[in-house]
Amino acid sequence: MTEKTEETPHDADRARFTREALARLVLCDHAVEVADSAKGLVATEYDSDTGPGGRVSQALQLVELAERALASAVIYERERGSSWSDIGQYLGIDVGEAEQRFTTDLDGWNTAFDVPYRLDETGLKRIPQLPTAAYDPVCACRHLDLWASLERIGNEAVSSGLRMASAEEDTP
Repeated sequence: MTEKTEETPHDADRARFTREALARLVLCDHAVEVADSAKGLVATEYDSDTGPGGRVSQALQLVELAERALASAVIYERERGSSWSDIGQYLGIDVGEAEQRFTTDLDGWNTAFDVPYRLDETGLKRIPQLPTAAYDPVCACRHLDLWASLERIGNEAVSSGLRMASAEEDTP
């Protein structure tokens, strides 16, 4: 059974954020993964310890992470009201291609709000369907703000720009 049956500590925290803000947190989290992965390709000190093709493997992982960040960017843009035409224009593809390319990602995002958990194979443990940054946004804000501070991007560079839910949006 995939229905949510009880509250978790993160549900109330998540309700304070708009879906747009949650999508932006996921995009931020994925962007950090891309940035951190790219940093691994910069240093040359350990090249002699890397087997043949090792840097290609790292570059491929970077591309895969960037593709995930792109999908998150599309979800964020849809949450903030961007049209498929707007998105397709920036991707250099037509509206139908843009929508077709990202429909599965967007459907998964939307479904996770309707069915936020699935049970594991034992039927005892609930597995969140939302990306971690959207599932626990308070922790994500702390982590992302710390990362941004350490990278000298700014203090509260992530959390300060998020649009929080109004009281009307908080109530079901």
